[in-house]
Amino acid sequence: MQISEKYSPQETEQKWYSYWLENKYFHSEPNEKPPYTVVIPPPNVTGILHMGHMLNNTIQDVLVRRARMQGFNACWVPGTDHASIATEAKVVAKLKEDGINKSDITREEFLKHAWEWTDKYGGTILEQLKKLGCSCDWDRTRFTMEPKLSQQVIKSFVDLYNKGLIYRGYRMVNWDPEAKTNISDEEVIFKEQNGKLYYLKYKIEGTEEFISVATTRPETIFGDTAVCINPNDERYAHLRGRKVIVPIANRPIPIIEDDYVDIEFGTGALKITPAHDTNDYEIGKRHGLPMIDSLDDNASLNEYGQHYAGKNRFEVRKLIAKELEEKGLLLKSEDYLNKVGTSERTGAVIEPKVSVQWFLKMSELGKPALDVVMNDEVKFHPEKFKNTYKHWMENIRDWNISRQLWWGQQIPAYFYGDGEHDFVVAEGVEEALQLAREKSGKNLEISDLKQDEDALDTWFSSWLWPISVFDGMLDPENEEINYYYPTSDLVTGPDIIFFWVARMIMAGLEYRKEVPFKNVYFTGIVRDKQRRKMSKSLGNSPDPIELMDKYGADGVRVGILLSSAAGNDLLFDEELMLQGRNFATKIWNAYRLIQGWNRDETIKANDSDNQAIAWFGNQMDKTVAEIADQFEKFRISDALHLVYKLIWDDFCSWYLEAVKPAFGEPISAEVYRKTIAYFEELMKLLHPFMPFLSEELWQNISERTPETALVITQQRKAGTFDKDLVKNFEISKELISGVRNYRQSKGISPREKVEIFTNADSFKNTELVKKLAHIEEINFCKKTDKPSFTFLVGSSEISIPLSENLDLAEEKVKTEEEIKYLKGFLISVEKKLSNEKFMAGAPQQVVDNELKKKKDAEDKIALLEEKAKTL
Repeated sequence: MQISEKYSPQETEQKWYSYWLENKYFHSEPNEKPPYTVVIPPPNVTGILHMGHMLNNTIQDVLVRRARMQGFNACWVPGTDHASIATEAKVVAKLKEDGINKSDITREEFLKHAWEWTDKYGGTILEQLKKLGCSCDWDRTRFTMEPKLSQQVIKSFVDLYNKGLIYRGYRMVNWDPEAKTNISDEEVIFKEQNGKLYYLKYKIEGTEEFISVATTRPETIFGDTAVCINPNDERYAHLRGRKVIVPIANRPIPIIEDDYVDIEFGTGALKITPAHDTNDYEIGKRHGLPMIDSLDDNASLNEYGQHYAGKNRFEVRKLIAKELEEKGLLLKSEDYLNKVGTSERTGAVIEPKVSVQWFLKMSELGKPALDVVMNDEVKFHPEKFKNTYKHWMENIRDWNISRQLWWGQQIPAYFYGDGEHDFVVAEGVEEALQLAREKSGKNLEISDLKQDEDALDTWFSSWLWPISVFDGMLDPENEEINYYYPTSDLVTGPDIIFFWVARMIMAGLEYRKEVPFKNVYFTGIVRDKQRRKMSKSLGNSPDPIELMDKYGADGVRVGILLSSAAGNDLLFDEELMLQGRNFATKIWNAYRLIQGWNRDETIKANDSDNQAIAWFGNQMDKTVAEIADQFEKFRISDALHLVYKLIWDDFCSWYLEAVKPAFGEPISAEVYRKTIAYFEELMKLLHPFMPFLSEELWQNISERTPETALVITQQRKAGTFDKDLVKNFEISKELISGVRNYRQSKGISPREKVEIFTNADSFKNTELVKKLAHIEEINFCKKTDKPSFTFLVGSSEISIPLSENLDLAEEKVKTEEEIKYLKGFLISVEKKLSNEKFMAGAPQQVVDNELKKKKDAEDKIALLEEKAKTL
């Protein structure tokens, strides 16, 4: 079938994606084949496709498509995460636009709005992944808040509580005043901010004497319950046991002593605000200090803030500094660069806050999860992330799993009284009622029970993802969980190694007694040319959909993979997308060239054809083995580079040139069939990387049935290859390139035939060399007396008599200049080799490389000096 002059991704992509879906090529059911399972890192239901998603999902799709073509039953489970904080913020903002405050409606009403929002916007990112070509099993799409998945989360909570691993207690947490919930330590991003350091006067009770205390947050003085000094600080020895008056608040508080205080830092005296600082909280616990929480959930001052009540903390900071100065209670202020904790989700400055929360004990779960990574039962790619993981796991703290939100799985704890322990934990209210009756000894009713208002941390649902997507918590022995679990490979970013990867390993070992995956491939972060992380706020992130419209999905996939080594950040450059599109054009034009050849059944393949055919078959087998090795090492970018070189260099630049018939002449039908067969094999290798283009060409080559679509065709397996044959062809290429270089450097037409002389007794692929280098005669074991252009191929000397039209005097000058340059280069190499320090410290490979440079330079100098004599 004749194809169009230009490849059109727009026409091709939708056509083939629809075809793949109609024929259910992506759908998987347990069968007799070995499974290859991947679960998608579920993107936030609020999300739209960004460059990080593009990279991550392209890599997953490459792995899944390749596995499918290697005989595995490939199952890629898609889905989305309910993203408690992000989604609730979106819904609250939408309600505000409609004139509704969250505080004015019930939880049930709010959830109704949240589900409506999710149903309307939640599928956007999955549809965008289809445009990228992702071969997910869309029939298996899951959502972390769907009933069955929520049921499994609740089941896990109850189970862990009954095992004594979940507990409830008062702790200092990171409070996000914008989202109005606590967040984990890992969700706090520290940023440097310019601020002020204020030196306040705390008067000693009953005197005019004062002690100076430095703070960056004067608005928190309303929560002060002590001033702390180091017991060894002689400056304040006379103040031991005394009290000071809190500025403006006018409350007396004790002076206490604690080794935590650094005598050398600041004034050596600290204001202690146990409700608003993590370190103060610990000091407060040690000394039995009261806690005064002077901020409300919005981070505005409450009634303890006196006349500042209701005002925002940052507004109060400016106002109170002015008031302190007016009252003579501000000693001085100075500029101060401070590291401030901010919320990863909302960007709000975090407030430390003491509240009652639910926690999961991590020490018991963490130890086996560390062991399986350190002993490579779960392999990290690249391996360097094992150290990061080890450090975190060895310093792990209990996981705060409760969030002050409505969107999420509601904590299954039911309170029946006012006592601290008057609650039960159960999967449902009926079971809770029974437990509450037993625990309290009272004949309670359902109306006497009040469920905990908090929701579970989103990660507490996604840590079960590889199990819950196959309903493994509901039916631990079902066919699918037993077939698909453990999954094969996980592709994710290193930024969620603790949030998600570590916790999935813990859950897998706890509930399946098996690791959840065998390999974890960490992608890098996509950055711009200035090495900044791509983000909407910086405006440095291109729209992936626009990129795909401009360069085609295949072009973007290739472009983003070409510079994406595992674990290393990717510096985004749109030129790479252009390179991807150009690669597609190159392949398209190569097929058009082959298709345009007239075939003749009567013509037999000649020696030149047979040499090219034999070489390319072996070269392909060699490359297939190398590709397999790179995939084994999860070097996806390197695997693509090998495919790229095999197609662009080996096939298009060498093989097609070798078998191409003379202008206007037909090609042997036998050679044509072999060429098309090779092209088909190349499309199989290319398909995981460029699925749309490869399927389009595959379908064009011959009539295909749904059973022979490329997407399910088996790839060529790595076979044995003739190393000598491949090596000999490299020598032939070097010889051909040398002759072409002669023509180019001397301005001689490629069509002008040349004669060569060589001290070699023979060459392999002689006919092919003659054809591609346009050589009239090869004189073996002969030397020319004429002035000549001479070069080395291996240890063989090649001489081409110079054209009579050349200026020999000018040629002699050029030759002498080249000799001079090479002698200078040789001196630098010899200097390095005579350096004892270099020779003692350099790896043998580096030394060998320098020795080779020395020999090559000496050989070339000898050749050029011989040539100079003839000029």
